[in-house]
Amino acid sequence: MKINTLLTTGLIALALAGCGSQDIPDPDPKGDGAMVDSNDSNDSMSSTDGFDDEGMGAGEEFNDFEEMDEDLTMVIYFDFDQSELRAEYSDVLQRHANNLAMDGRAQIRLEGHADERGSREYNIGLGERRSQSVRRLLLIQGGSADQISTVSFGEERPAAFGSDEESYQMNRRVEIKYLN
Repeated sequence: MKINTLLTTGLIALALAGCGSQDIPDPDPKGDGAMVDSNDSNDSMSSTDGFDDEGMGAGEEFNDFEEMDEDLTMVIYFDFDQSELRAEYSDVLQRHANNLAMDGRAQIRLEGHADERGSREYNIGLGERRSQSVRRLLLIQGGSADQISTVSFGEERPAAFGSDEESYQMNRRVEIKYLN
């Protein structure tokens, strides 16, 4: 009991020590939108011209590959209620696998989708099966497991709005997103 009290008191003291006073700049002291550092004696404005490289590109889509083929298909379509890949996509997926094999730093996210028919839970599962199907083929053809992530959006992010066969066909897909 006494040890718990001492431990709790010690943790509180450490937390309070970490919350010591810091000189935080006033975000808008003049009311003109400029951020001024209160430690600067000549009131010069802070610069936000550059960014450091650390943390940049932590998962956002990267569309500007210089070496990437302009005509490389980024969407794989599926038949109704199916997660099996069509034969027409084998060459395209081989090219994506080659890109991954040639650049060990490249990463992709496979986003599985489904049309609006079926329950939300079923469509999430179907989108996951579709993205896993693409992932398996990319791994077989040379991609690395840590380069490929999958996510399923089910019916939540349709490519086409509508309740006709043409819209359904566009929504049964896996999108390949290159990440930086």
